[in-house]
Amino acid sequence: MENLGFGLLMTVIGMGLVFAVLALLWGLLTLLTRFDRPEASSSTEPAPAPERALGPTEQLTADEIAAIAVALTVHAATLRREAAPTVRSYWPGSLLFASRWVAAGRARQNQSWQRRR
Repeated sequence: MENLGFGLLMTVIGMGLVFAVLALLWGLLTLLTRFDRPEASSSTEPAPAPERALGPTEQLTADEIAAIAVALTVHAATLRREAAPTVRSYWPGSLLFASRWVAAGRARQNQSWQRRR
Protein backbone atom coordinates (compact mmCIF):
# COMPACT_ATOMS: atom_id res chain seq x y z
CA MET A 1 0.00 0.00 0.00
CA GLU A 2 2.98 2.25 0.61
CA ASN A 3 4.10 1.87 -2.99
CA LEU A 4 0.62 2.67 -4.28
CA GLY A 5 0.55 5.95 -2.33
CA PHE A 6 4.02 6.86 -3.57
CA GLY A 7 3.02 6.01 -7.17
CA LEU A 8 -0.11 8.13 -6.98
CA LEU A 9 1.85 11.04 -5.50
CA MET A 10 4.43 10.84 -8.30
CA THR A 11 1.63 10.65 -10.89
CA VAL A 12 -0.05 13.76 -9.50
CA ILE A 13 3.24 15.67 -9.31
CA GLY A 14 4.25 14.63 -12.84
CA MET A 15 0.91 15.49 -14.40
CA GLY A 16 0.82 18.75 -12.46
CA LEU A 17 4.22 19.72 -13.82
CA VAL A 18 3.22 18.86 -17.37
CA PHE A 19 0.07 20.96 -17.21
CA ALA A 20 1.90 23.80 -15.44
CA VAL A 21 4.48 23.93 -18.24
CA LEU A 22 1.71 23.83 -20.85
CA ALA A 23 -0.06 26.73 -19.12
CA LEU A 24 3.23 28.65 -18.95
CA LEU A 25 3.83 28.12 -22.69
CA TRP A 26 0.25 29.15 -23.46
CA GLY A 27 0.68 32.37 -21.49
CA LEU A 28 4.05 33.05 -23.11
CA LEU A 29 2.62 32.60 -26.62
CA THR A 30 -0.35 34.83 -25.80
CA LEU A 31 2.00 37.50 -24.49
CA LEU A 32 4.21 37.27 -27.59
CA THR A 33 1.26 37.58 -29.96
CA ARG A 34 0.13 40.74 -28.18
CA PHE A 35 3.54 42.35 -28.64
CA ASP A 36 3.88 41.11 -32.22
CA ARG A 37 0.70 42.74 -33.58
CA PRO A 38 1.26 45.28 -36.35
CA GLU A 39 0.68 48.87 -35.38
CA ALA A 40 -2.44 50.56 -36.73
CA SER A 41 -1.54 53.36 -39.12
CA SER A 42 -2.88 56.72 -37.98
CA SER A 43 -2.81 58.24 -41.46
CA THR A 44 -6.06 58.54 -43.37
CA GLU A 45 -4.48 57.77 -46.74
CA PRO A 46 -6.36 55.21 -48.80
CA ALA A 47 -4.58 52.03 -49.79
CA PRO A 48 -2.72 52.31 -53.09
CA ALA A 49 -4.66 51.06 -56.09
CA PRO A 50 -3.23 48.29 -58.26
CA GLU A 51 -1.03 49.51 -61.09
CA ARG A 52 -3.33 48.33 -63.82
CA ALA A 53 -6.88 47.05 -63.71
CA LEU A 54 -8.43 45.65 -66.87
CA GLY A 55 -11.63 47.26 -67.96
CA PRO A 56 -14.30 45.58 -70.04
CA THR A 57 -12.80 46.78 -73.32
CA GLU A 58 -9.08 46.24 -72.62
CA GLN A 59 -7.25 43.22 -74.02
CA LEU A 60 -4.16 41.36 -72.82
CA THR A 61 -1.03 41.54 -74.91
CA ALA A 62 0.65 38.44 -76.31
CA ASP A 63 3.48 38.72 -73.75
CA GLU A 64 0.99 38.87 -70.88
CA ILE A 65 -0.86 35.81 -72.18
CA ALA A 66 2.43 33.93 -72.53
CA ALA A 67 3.41 34.86 -68.95
CA ILE A 68 0.05 33.63 -67.65
CA ALA A 69 0.44 30.37 -69.59
CA VAL A 70 3.91 29.78 -68.13
CA ALA A 71 2.64 30.51 -64.61
CA LEU A 72 -0.26 28.07 -65.07
CA THR A 73 2.07 25.36 -66.39
CA VAL A 74 4.44 25.73 -63.43
CA HIS A 75 1.49 25.74 -61.03
CA ALA A 76 0.03 22.58 -62.59
CA ALA A 77 3.41 20.82 -62.39
CA THR A 78 3.69 21.76 -58.70
CA LEU A 79 0.21 20.44 -58.00
CA ARG A 80 0.98 17.23 -59.91
CA ARG A 81 3.90 16.51 -57.58
CA GLU A 82 1.72 17.17 -54.54
CA ALA A 83 -1.14 15.03 -55.79
CA ALA A 84 0.18 11.69 -54.57
CA PRO A 85 -2.74 10.98 -52.19
CA THR A 86 -5.32 11.67 -54.89
CA VAL A 87 -3.55 9.76 -57.68
CA ARG A 88 -2.43 6.70 -55.76
CA SER A 89 -3.05 3.28 -57.24
CA TYR A 90 -4.42 1.77 -54.02
CA TRP A 91 -7.26 3.68 -52.40
CA PRO A 92 -7.54 3.68 -48.61
CA GLY A 93 -9.80 0.88 -47.43
CA SER A 94 -9.32 -1.24 -50.55
CA LEU A 95 -8.25 -4.84 -50.15
CA LEU A 96 -5.56 -4.56 -52.80
CA PHE A 97 -3.09 -3.06 -50.38
CA ALA A 98 -4.43 -3.11 -46.84
CA SER A 99 -1.31 -2.23 -44.86
CA ARG A 100 2.40 -2.77 -44.52
CA TRP A 101 1.72 -5.68 -42.19
CA VAL A 102 -0.37 -7.41 -44.83
CA ALA A 103 2.28 -6.76 -47.49
CA ALA A 104 4.97 -8.26 -45.23
CA GLY A 105 2.77 -11.31 -44.61
CA ARG A 106 2.16 -11.79 -48.30
CA ALA A 107 5.88 -11.54 -49.00
CA ARG A 108 6.56 -14.22 -46.39
CA GLN A 109 3.87 -16.46 -47.89
CA ASN A 110 5.47 -16.26 -51.32
CA GLN A 111 8.85 -17.47 -50.06
CA SER A 112 9.42 -21.18 -49.92
CA TRP A 113 9.99 -22.65 -46.49
CA GLN A 114 13.53 -23.75 -45.65
CA ARG A 115 14.62 -25.67 -42.62
CA ARG A 116 16.89 -23.85 -40.19
CA ARG A 117 20.27 -25.48 -39.57
